[in-house]
Amino acid sequence: MTERASGETDLIKLYSQRILALTTEMPLTERLATPDATVRRRAPLCGSTVTLDVTLEDGRVTGYGQDVKACALGQAAAAIVGGAVIGRDHAELVQARDQLRAMLAQDGPVPEAPFEGFEVLRPAREYRNRHASILLAIEAVTQAVEEAEAQRSAAG
Repeated sequence: MTERASGETDLIKLYSQRILALTTEMPLTERLATPDATVRRRAPLCGSTVTLDVTLEDGRVTGYGQDVKACALGQAAAAIVGGAVIGRDHAELVQARDQLRAMLAQDGPVPEAPFEGFEVLRPAREYRNRHASILLAIEAVTQAVEEAEAQRSAAG
């Protein structure tokens, strides 16, 4: 098998049926009418983008809406975030973000529940050029919660 054919086979394996299924089952794709914060992030290498809205109550995410324009890996990651984000506070989101980064960059363990669905993206650790797209949604929601909390603190 040629090196190119081997690389294509690896990429096909990476886009497993589980990952592709997540892209078609993305939750919370309606943007919020009156969010506490909105964040748009873009992965410069591939051009993937995510725009998301959050509402908070008592420091926990109570509303979430996302518009995702990304590769299958970025969409799968956004689907996992969308399925787990309601009820989470900033500390839980930071933990999930940091655990996902470690899983991808350092072959760390799968993030803890309720973000254990990121396990499906473990094969992507070998594709560093895809990491930014995978991290978009969790980084964006973490930033949105920070911004919403900062606005609440500033308002009084």
